[in-house]
Formats: sequence, structure tokens, C-alpha cells
Amino acid sequence: MSGRGRTTADSLITALAPMVWGSTYLVTTEFLPPDRPLLAALTRALPAGLLLLLITRSLPKGVWWWRALVLGTLNIGAFLYLLYVATYLLPGGVAALVMTVQPVIVLLLGTLLLREAIRPAHVLACLLGALGVALLVVGPEAALNPIGVGAGLLGAVCMGSGIVLVKRWGRPEGVSVLATTGWQLTAGGLVLLPPTLLLEGLPSSITVANLGGYVYLGLFGALLSYAVWFRGIERLPALAVSFLSFASPLTATLLGFLVLNETLTPLQGLGALTAVGAVLLVQLTAHRPPRRTASAAKTGEARAEPVGPREEPVDGQHTRTTGR
Repeated sequence: MSGRGRTTADSLITALAPMVWGSTYLVTTEFLPPDRPLLAALTRALPAGLLLLLITRSLPKGVWWWRALVLGTLNIGAFLYLLYVATYLLPGGVAALVMTVQPVIVLLLGTLLLREAIRPAHVLACLLGALGVALLVVGPEAALNPIGVGAGLLGAVCMGSGIVLVKRWGRPEGVSVLATTGWQLTAGGLVLLPPTLLLEGLPSSITVANLGGYVYLGLFGALLSYAVWFRGIERLPALAVSFLSFASPLTATLLGFLVLNETLTPLQGLGALTAVGAVLLVQLTAHRPPRRTASAAKTGEARAEPVGPREEPVDGQHTRTTGR
């Protein structure tokens, strides 16, 4: 398979994760107990993380203890909590629109940590993506709860930062994507455990529908989807991965049409096409790692972005990328 073919295949596989995440709003509002964002985030992350630890039988070593904690907090603990706060307080369309700031975060942090240049096409894609999602999901009934909007923005910052750091640090040699996914899910779940028990507590009763929602989000929305997502971050440019998150509002809108009997307007169709166009624009123009490597070789500078586990020594420390 050619390089372009592999990139296309990796993009399609990675897009499966935000497609699954697009069902979060539907499952949360229809199956989970109301007003329990901490519990929803905890039950989604911790059981899946512990299961992966049991399967892979791998624990962090050395510097990867604190890296797993940082990544788990950004990508899992803080992000999932903020996502559920936004989901509970905002209509799904508004929550999805607020989260479209994530590619901008990746674009800015990529220039600082990954030495990726900001190109006009990337800025245009950010604008097109936000416009497309706005046309797709925001209707006249949209309500702007300030706490929900703030949670959505912070959640986007957390996940955008997590994407860039996963790309920068890579993973230790000999450790699988499933293992590092388990580290992050477990770390994020443990971060959520104390506030969940102190602030929300456990529900006095749970229905079969609640249980089914928790199992679905834990198995498909966390364990499988995050493994696919982190695999994609390894193989694709960080900005390209970030734009694939637009598959989430697209899926949420489609599920609303199929499951909740919501109608789709021509304007929403235009929004979907615009969002897809933004994704394609980034996929076609994002710099591939080999081009950065060649540039770094000419200037004598070290490359800031590892492209895979073989770039790091066994102990997981990479002095060229961390500056240590």
C-alpha cells in the first residue's frame, strides 16, 4: 500500500473513535441518570482502564508514571468530566459547536511543541470547520448556559493539549497502544474517583437502561475508541487527527435523525459538507513527519515529534524530544 493509501486508511480507522463519541449525547440523555457528570465520566474511564491493565499486564516505568498521570488527566479525567458538564447543561448542538475550538488549540500548541508551521490552509480549515458544525447542529432553540459553554471550552483545551503531548512523547518501546491507553484511562479514572465519591456519591438505585448506557460508554466509548484514537495520533499529523473529531457532531446529528426522528434541513446538509471539506483540506495539506525530519537534519535541530515507539529507548525517556 502506498504512503497516501496508508494515510487514508489510518484516517478512516481513526475517525471511528469520534463517530462512537458522537453517540455520547444520545446515550447520556436517554440512558444515564441525570445531573451526574462525575459518575458518568468515572464509570466510563476507570473500569475500562483496569480491564486493559489486566489484559496487557503492563505498568508505567520511570518518567512514564507522571506522563501517564498528565495524559490521563487531560485526555480522560478532566476532559470527560467537562464534556459531561457541557452535555448536561447545553443542547447537543451547542456543546458540539463549542468543542470545535479544539483544532485551534492543536494548531497553536503544535507550533510550540511540535514545531509545525501554521499554514493559511489550516486557518481556513478551522474557520470552515466551525462554520460547518454551526450550520449542522445549532438551531433556533439553542441555549447558551455560561457554565456549560465554559466547560466545553476547557474540555476542548484539555483534549487539544492531550493530543499534542501524546504526539510529542510517543510511547515507550515495547509497550503497546492498548497498554498506554490503559494507563491513561486508569489514571484519569483515579483522578475522578475522589470528587465523585465526595461530591456526587453513588446512586441509590440503577436501572437496566442505566447499566446498559454505562457498559456501552465504557466498552465502546472508552476502551475501544481511545485505543483507536491514540493509534491514530501516532500515525497521523496532530492537526489532522484533531479535525477528525468533527465526525462526532456529524454522527450525533445522524443519530438524532435516525433514532429521535429529528428532521434534517438543506442548511444542515450544507453544514455537513462544509465540515467534511474542512477535514479533507487538513488531511491533504498537513505536513508529514518525514518533511520535518529533513528540515531538522539541515538545521542541526532535533525533531520534537516522535513518529513511533522505535524512536524512544527502552526506559521511555527521549532526551531529544523532552529537552531533558
